[in-house]
Amino acid sequence: MPENTNQQEKNESLTRRRFLKSSGIALGGLAVGGALGSLIPFKEKTNVENVKSKKTENYNLALMYFTQEQFRMVEAATERIFPADDNGPGAKELGVAYFIDHQLSGDWGFNSREYMQPPFFKGEKVQGYQGRIRRREIFDIGLRELQNHSLTKYKKNFIDLSEEEQDDVLTDFAEDKVNLTTISASGFFTMLRSSTLEGAYSDPLYSGNRNMEGWKMRNYPGSQMAYTDVIDKKFTVIPPVSLKDHLGH
Repeated sequence: MPENTNQQEKNESLTRRRFLKSSGIALGGLAVGGALGSLIPFKEKTNVENVKSKKTENYNLALMYFTQEQFRMVEAATERIFPADDNGPGAKELGVAYFIDHQLSGDWGFNSREYMQPPFFKGEKVQGYQGRIRRREIFDIGLRELQNHSLTKYKKNFIDLSEEEQDDVLTDFAEDKVNLTTISASGFFTMLRSSTLEGAYSDPLYSGNRNMEGWKMRNYPGSQMAYTDVIDKKFTVIPPVSLKDHLGH
């Protein structure tokens, strides 16, 4: 075979090898290929190690409805309703404000599963809320009025008040000492309080009850598949289980 032919084949082989290497096909036995593979640096093992060493972020903790100002107000208000103490974390650490934010962005906030057409009649207390204003709108109005009342009474934003002052403002709402035209002050407080408790004790799937700490404070077992191992024994504290733990079962 002519010498120039051997040299040509050798060059083509080297070129092909370089292509496979840069395209990612031969990257540690991992078949990547295409444009994506060419973007992966060769011999960059330290990058993988750096990624593994980084703290895992919870990307569920993002706002879907509230503004930043509204979120901070809800975080402060719910912490006063469900404060941290010797028994465990409060609403802020449990992620209750995120729970409420995510609920308002969905069906609950739109009252989408409820009949919202006129005529509207005043309902009995046992019937819960009866009206045309959706929950997300009630929160918008309630938070705005909470801020206005704080500015009127203490000349400060609600989030800048002391804990005692925040308690005083929330008590005024709970006792209907604040005159509102569109919603009931006590009605808003009741909705805020019930949402706070739901966020503290709901499954972590819904962004509250972070790390099931709310359940742990109550020795609540969470979403267990069965109790056959303990049902015939005396009361036993068992680790809580979330809906996520059933994946793969």
